[in-house]
Amino acid sequence: MFGLIGHLTSLEHAQAVAKELGYPEYADQGLDFWCSAPPQIVDTIKVTSLTGQKIEGRYVESCFLPEMLANRRIKAAMRKILNAMAHAQKNGINITALGGFSSIIFEEFNLQESKQVRNIKLQFEQFTTGNTHTAYILCRQVEQASQKLGIELSKATVAVCGATGDIGSAVCRWLDARTDVAELLLIARNQERLQALQDELGRGKIMGLEEALPQADIVVWVASMPKGVEIDFSTLKQPCLLIDGGYPKNMAAKIQHPGIYVLNGGIVEHSLDIDWRIMQIVNMDVPGRQLFACFAESMLLEFEKWYTNFSWGRNQITVEKMDLIGQVSVKHGFRPLLSY
Repeated sequence: MFGLIGHLTSLEHAQAVAKELGYPEYADQGLDFWCSAPPQIVDTIKVTSLTGQKIEGRYVESCFLPEMLANRRIKAAMRKILNAMAHAQKNGINITALGGFSSIIFEEFNLQESKQVRNIKLQFEQFTTGNTHTAYILCRQVEQASQKLGIELSKATVAVCGATGDIGSAVCRWLDARTDVAELLLIARNQERLQALQDELGRGKIMGLEEALPQADIVVWVASMPKGVEIDFSTLKQPCLLIDGGYPKNMAAKIQHPGIYVLNGGIVEHSLDIDWRIMQIVNMDVPGRQLFACFAESMLLEFEKWYTNFSWGRNQITVEKMDLIGQVSVKHGFRPLLSY
């Protein structure tokens, strides 16, 4: 059995979903209540592969909200993720994906040092961040969506915002090794990590966001931000492809600006309907078929019986691992979302 640990996009969203799922005691509560609310298994999931194989999973709502980070409730955020992991393990789930901010919090605050959660000793090999599959899907979106728009990668400048993160650095490695992209612009807060990435790639220009955006034909946005970002779209090239890999999304998907195309990054479509409710709750356009690539990674690991933390730590994603997860992704019927 596979598991998915997720969270909702805001307090307002969480209150609405609680009412919809039949948790009225959660629906009218403020942030303090959600800081202490325990994790809940709120959905049972059934997935069929293109091969005909069938698997079952559980969705664990962590009750984490991005406002906890914005309001400096760091300990509450850390507790949310550890409690959700313990809840998944206690319920006999073989491999569980840490979705959205779950993996970011785990890595940023060194939660691997917190092996004991009450009476449960966490078995970290039963958890995966899903970042390898997410990075693979983002790269395929760059390749396939740019082709649809008539943007030639051999002449294109690609800006990666969040380039030194786990996903961002993997995207840079893939684009360097597997495509003929003309120019890479590397954007991140940590200058030391940026320099290390540039040295590793042997290419790429280190730039600030405002300087880089007007030069980019394609922007891959994978910076971890609890709030959205304001962009002056009039300064961008036309056409310009913006691939937003954040959750919550950092950009409005429906941008009314000529020549600007925003694609929900890190999203896959499955070839067959999935029996679940949760993607409707997080407002996917086609909730029976569309899902986050990080969640799909735990499904792929369950299909293949690879009960291991396939994605773990920072900067451990190789192009070869992206190739491997990509092969089983195609085998089981997943493909990158390409609709704007």
